[in-house]
Amino acid sequence: DVLAFPWHRLAAGELPPPCGPAERRLGDIFLGVEVIQEQCRRAGEDFESVLVVTAAHGLCHLLGYQHNTKSEWLQMYRKEEEILEELNRLTGTSLRPLTAGLF
Repeated sequence: DVLAFPWHRLAAGELPPPCGPAERRLGDIFLGVEVIQEQCRRAGEDFESVLVVTAAHGLCHLLGYQHNTKSEWLQMYRKEEEILEELNRLTGTSLRPLTAGLF
């Protein structure tokens, strides 16, 4: 449902070094919109909310976060919560990470 292709090789939470305007990219995120729509339809979830949360998950991958182990997942989950809490504050939504209970 989401693929992330980082431009930089970063440790979790690390930001790329300052550089010129043409090099300020983190990478690319591809969302499988049709897959996400079908998952939402089956689960009875709101598509737009899940799309935003999935994009936040992809952003975490661009920032070096992974979820291959329990400790990596916990670190990534906390970063997703941080991002989504700020979005919730700004938009009045109540978005939560989708990977709760992965481990």
